Amino acid sequence: MKRKSRVTFGPGAASLILIVVILSMSVLGMLALMNARNDNKLSDRSIAVVEAGYALNDKAERTLATLDGVLYACTAVADDDEAYMAAIRGLLPAGMLLDGRTISWSETDELRTLSCAVEVLPLGGEKRFEWREHRLTAVTEEIWN
Repeated sequence: MKRKSRVTFGPGAASLILIVVILSMSVLGMLALMNARNDNKLSDRSIAVVEAGYALNDKAERTLATLDGVLYACTAVADDDEAYMAAIRGLLPAGMLLDGRTISWSETDELRTLSCAVEVLPLGGEKRFEWREHRLTAVTEEIWN
């Protein structure tokens, strides 16, 4: 008869398995921590980009409100459409360009430019202007590196 050999593990094998499990769990924990930190940095950068875009939009809306005040003032002094456009030309805020019936301007910060344009509607209408362009361009390479 053949003897059956039994393989037995001593107390050192259980300790070795425990050490391997602990090291594996530690490495996984460190990877999870690094991933969470990188996600937090990416979220902070995204927040900064969105806030900067909204700040430019806010500046553009404030500039548009100023322009709307000018257009309202011009309606009071103009009798016809030609006099209305001449009054607008004379009172147009700095930084704005009048080309025909289109008024354009841009708002910028270090990395983004918001180009805006409105069309002046004829005198006597319910609305004084209508949006024609509201375009944000950005240099993203420097933000994300």
